[in-house]
Amino acid sequence: MGAVTDSHLTNQPHTAGWREWVSLPDLGVPWIKAKLDTGARSSAIHAFDLEEFERDGQAWVRFSIHPWQRTSEEAVVVELPVHDRRAVRSSSGHADERYVVLMDVRLLDRVVTTEMTLSRRDEMGFRLLIGREALRQGFLVDAGRSYLGGRPKRAVRRKNRGV
Repeated sequence: MGAVTDSHLTNQPHTAGWREWVSLPDLGVPWIKAKLDTGARSSAIHAFDLEEFERDGQAWVRFSIHPWQRTSEEAVVVELPVHDRRAVRSSSGHADERYVVLMDVRLLDRVVTTEMTLSRRDEMGFRLLIGREALRQGFLVDAGRSYLGGRPKRAVRRKNRGV
């Protein structure tokens, strides 16, 4: 009997590309393009219309996300408990305080829970950034490859480009 080499059955990390199509299962977002960034500590998602409120004595935040690049169609409204607030320094060196929520992300058929900062990323190339803390949960990033977890159908990819 040969050795088991399937990374699902061993502790071997899964290899992902520098960009991948992922889903946010708890938010009902089946496809969103993400940049996997080992240089970023935390993950971040493009969020707008942020509104903090209280539910059962706990701080929550309501916000909207646009799962498609280059379009504001089909905004998804999300309500999650506030996990933390922290100062985050952007790649340009600017620091601001952001809400942090816990969010499940499906990457390469694995669901990981990650701390997700909420920020305006509409000027960025990707509306979702997956950082080191999430990637440490069993992923290696091959910077020379993309979409190792597969791609959605062409109609979904065209919609993502705003076509």
